[in-house]
Amino acid sequence: MSDLLRSIRRSATTDEPGEFTFEDVSVVMGTYDEEEAIGTVLSDIERVTDGKAEVVCVDGSSDRTPEIAREHGARVIEQEPQGYGVAVREAILAPDRPVVVTTDCDDTYPMEALPDFLELINEGYDVVSGDRLYYGADAMPAANRLGNEAFALLTSVLSGNRVHDTTTGMRAYRREVVESIEWTENTGLSAELLIRPVLRGYDVRERPIEYRERAGETKLDPVRGGAEIAASIVKVCLEERFR
Repeated sequence: MSDLLRSIRRSATTDEPGEFTFEDVSVVMGTYDEEEAIGTVLSDIERVTDGKAEVVCVDGSSDRTPEIAREHGARVIEQEPQGYGVAVREAILAPDRPVVVTTDCDDTYPMEALPDFLELINEGYDVVSGDRLYYGADAMPAANRLGNEAFALLTSVLSGNRVHDTTTGMRAYRREVVESIEWTENTGLSAELLIRPVLRGYDVRERPIEYRERAGETKLDPVRGGAEIAASIVKVCLEERFR
């Protein structure tokens, strides 16, 4: 398998995949005070999917983020701010379309990759995970990049599977995957959303993506958030290895 498209293969035989279109896709995200970027992200999704993908935002903002989202046709679920994982968990479980794509609302992820993500799902993969680090992630602060590399190394060691980007926010899932697993983490949910499928034998593929400089201010404290993510990785890996 080439470094460009790496996969962790499922040993069990799967049924022939169906041919999904963007009418079968929900793009979901947690949003919190992202009025600077949310309009651009939603416009990109609409352009790339020809307006066919459903968009769901779980929002706890105090600014114009939900208003802008609704103006772009997104479904907005209002929620008291309780952290990243609480919002994203609600977002992935709310829609009923057969393919769920998670992304962030800060314009760091390339919506132009959505057709490739959908194509890989149609090839039979259960999870397609965007690898931000493959091309260097030059737009990412150096400390964040180093931390994400460390998270990937920690995950690889504890899970026994080579993982290149554990904490990316852009992934595509078959609905049965997200509905079959009980998600427990908050700050560390992005890592959990990859680790549990990998260790349960789902067919997971990492697909390199470009990473852009974020619009607006980050809400995550790098030290506290990093420690919480690392703790989540250890907890989830051990739970799955000994379940």
